[in-house]
Amino acid sequence: MSLPVGKNYDEAPWADETDIDYNRYFDIAALLKGELPPSPVPKYGIRDDGHALFYDEQVNFVFGDPEGGKTWLALTAASELLRLGATGRVLVIDLDHNGAAATVTRLLALGADRDALADPERFLYVEPEDRLHATEVVADMAAWKPAIAVVDSMGELLPLFGSSSNSADDFTTVHSRILKPLAKAGACVIVIDHLSKGSDSRTFGAGGTAAKKRAVGGVSLRVRAKDAFTPGKGGSAYLTINKDRHGGLREHCPSGDREPLAGLFELRVFDGGVLEPVIHAPKDGQSAPTDFGISGGDPQRLAEDVATLDALDPPPSSQRDVCARMSWGGNRAAEALRAWRDSRRE
Repeated sequence: MSLPVGKNYDEAPWADETDIDYNRYFDIAALLKGELPPSPVPKYGIRDDGHALFYDEQVNFVFGDPEGGKTWLALTAASELLRLGATGRVLVIDLDHNGAAATVTRLLALGADRDALADPERFLYVEPEDRLHATEVVADMAAWKPAIAVVDSMGELLPLFGSSSNSADDFTTVHSRILKPLAKAGACVIVIDHLSKGSDSRTFGAGGTAAKKRAVGGVSLRVRAKDAFTPGKGGSAYLTINKDRHGGLREHCPSGDREPLAGLFELRVFDGGVLEPVIHAPKDGQSAPTDFGISGGDPQRLAEDVATLDALDPPPSSQRDVCARMSWGGNRAAEALRAWRDSRRE
């Protein structure tokens, strides 16, 4: 396309533009005159080294297989704000039909204060009946301003809107109507999601459209059971970083893995059903299993494999050594060797 004749294109292109309303745009000059804001850092889900997992005022995802500890992890972060002497508001949107009784029972076991749970100025629980109910709840949050909003789960939220988990457009619509407004209301939004059945897609993250990963404003954590979560016995799970938009968590994790280990989530059980949740910070060089298959990480099989390695004389020296002596595949050998080494550090 030819350019208009007679215009001096050596001049600044905005020299004769007088009709732009710059109030529509962010004032970068004012920002640069002052001190630039620090990069966001995670605030909730505090590890035993003082660093946290989840970002404030952002959409965070927690995904993994059923009964892997996802809901326990999200409620552990929420319980930080509901303990005696703590402050902050918590919203739980329960689309998985866990039930109010089960949710409150879990929070009490995690150390939440009974008075805080009974106070509607501190804690709200809801099971939306339909999309209108869900959007009304989100509208309320603009004034109520939760510090943490747990959404359990994405797999049930999308069908509530008649949406497909494989459609980027459908997900974007639900994200803009539910998740994003909660974050704009000031909440650390913790969305619980599930893995797909396909082995290849499981490697990359939660099931469904890739738009989910693009929408993560905070962190997306993969949760994989290490020791099965059993009533009366507790359990543990590996937490790995699938995405960390700001790098504030990744900065405090071992490097070198595609999905760095963010921590080991453990539930310790005491008399009377009292639980002590601990998020152990990873040690230098520590990593999580790399087998993302559906059968990978079976706690019972893994425990048996660790016991087998513990009985070897001489002790196993490498993944290749385990493969040769046990006739195991590479993934199984690596996972068992890693767990065996972790057990010897404890």
